[in-house]
Amino acid sequence: MDRKTLELLVCPVCKGKLIYQRGDEELICKADRLAFPVRDGIPVMLEEEARSISLEERDALK
Repeated sequence: MDRKTLELLVCPVCKGKLIYQRGDEELICKADRLAFPVRDGIPVMLEEEARSISLEERDALK
């Protein structure tokens, strides 16, 4: 995923910043503790498609 696209995307729930996890192909919102999948290079920005992340996962993010 290119940097310009990442700068434009925000969390659909809280409109906050997202962190791209390249290895997991996910965009993570630390505030809502949600991980949105990136499938075939396309972010799926639907709350019902996101997975919840644990506090430990959130705290391990940069």
